[in-house]
Amino acid sequence: MARDQIDMTPIETRDELVAWLAAGCKPKAQFRAGTEHEKFAFTVEDHRPVPYAGRRSIRALLDGMQHLLGWEPIMEGDNIIGMYDITGGGAISLEPGGQFELSGAPVETVHQTAAELMAHLAQLREVAKPLGIGFLGMGMTPNWRRQDMPVMPKGRYKIMTNYMPKVGTLGLDMMYRTCTVQANLDFSSEADMVKKLRVSLALQPVATALFANSPFTEGKPNGFLSFRSNIWRDTDNARAGMLPWAFEQGMGFERWVDYALDVPMYFVKRGDKYIDVAGKSFRDFFAGKLDVLPGERPTISDWANHLSTIFPEVRLKRYLEMRGADGGPWRRLPSLTAYWVGLLYDDDALDACWDMVKAWTAEERQKLRDDVPTRGFRAEIRDRNVLTLAQETLRLCTRGLQRRKRLDRNGRDETRYLRPLEESVARGITPAEELLEKYFNEWNESVDPLYDEYAY
Repeated sequence: MARDQIDMTPIETRDELVAWLAAGCKPKAQFRAGTEHEKFAFTVEDHRPVPYAGRRSIRALLDGMQHLLGWEPIMEGDNIIGMYDITGGGAISLEPGGQFELSGAPVETVHQTAAELMAHLAQLREVAKPLGIGFLGMGMTPNWRRQDMPVMPKGRYKIMTNYMPKVGTLGLDMMYRTCTVQANLDFSSEADMVKKLRVSLALQPVATALFANSPFTEGKPNGFLSFRSNIWRDTDNARAGMLPWAFEQGMGFERWVDYALDVPMYFVKRGDKYIDVAGKSFRDFFAGKLDVLPGERPTISDWANHLSTIFPEVRLKRYLEMRGADGGPWRRLPSLTAYWVGLLYDDDALDACWDMVKAWTAEERQKLRDDVPTRGFRAEIRDRNVLTLAQETLRLCTRGLQRRKRLDRNGRDETRYLRPLEESVARGITPAEELLEKYFNEWNESVDPLYDEYAY
């Protein structure tokens, strides 16, 4: 989350909340894709977390990047906590434990996503190398303990840190010890949004398996292939999950609004101050009944910020966010965007995916989601395993990308970014299982080689 919204227009009716979401609809010719990815910063000399302040620090990274790029800084008090590109739309931000995030600009092709990523990493290395800082792409830190993690000076994270232990056992691990890669995609109408939301919710466990990359906790195998995905099962179930009601008749923008109104809030921002309203209802706020802000009604900013604190497997804002994938090595990051663009932006692929999943029940979808973090490609639904689903969706995705005919300057289409996924499927094992193979063999049961072999 790069920065809080700033729009103090008061909200008077529920219809305005619905209209805010519906304003995301756009013609297919204007569809874009955005990619967000997080990575762990570590000290090169001893592979330790990087603190916020000091000579070798997250703040020094941000200061250096701001000087290099000339982007507008995002400040909280005297602390720089990110920056954004006014012209391009990209942003750099911090997750709670110092995870360094690029929120990519909305772009037309996966080629542009890959170019944006390469430019970002080159710029980051230019600043980080003299500081002795490196970056690791994984779904969860492989060896740092929760108490080892630095705390970023962001008001919203302080509120979340206090609230998380009240609603689950793993929320602090989610905040401080995980990284993800997300793809953000557009929709043309309410019906198009609903279809894409349903397909991507049902298939999100397939993406989780394809990108599973968090098999270690505190230096040892943790029994999972995607422990990051498992963490979400006990973070805060009032704001996470597979949204079974999204498959029911009547699903649309209004239904999402009604859901979001009842998701507990974290904060209300007034000026530079974050007001702790954790656990309170946005519905009560909307009715002017919030006890800490008596009589006050929410603004567009409050609504947009609240939507950014809802964490289902697929999130609706003015676009759809695919949230099921672990962070990973740089060459896999454009693969997530390519996968979902190929499936959701091609009508034939989208129809075929819907035919594949439409008969699945809510219970079957939930069991698949619950099984994938441990079983990966071996998880099953209706006597089919995830490996066969991955193979089939990759075939559909390949055709979808080929039909898009978005070529780079060398005449190559976007299917080239699927190769890391095709390699995993050809071997029949997830990225996490590749790491476990190395851990038990050439790495002599140590995770330390990760910092050399898998660093950006």
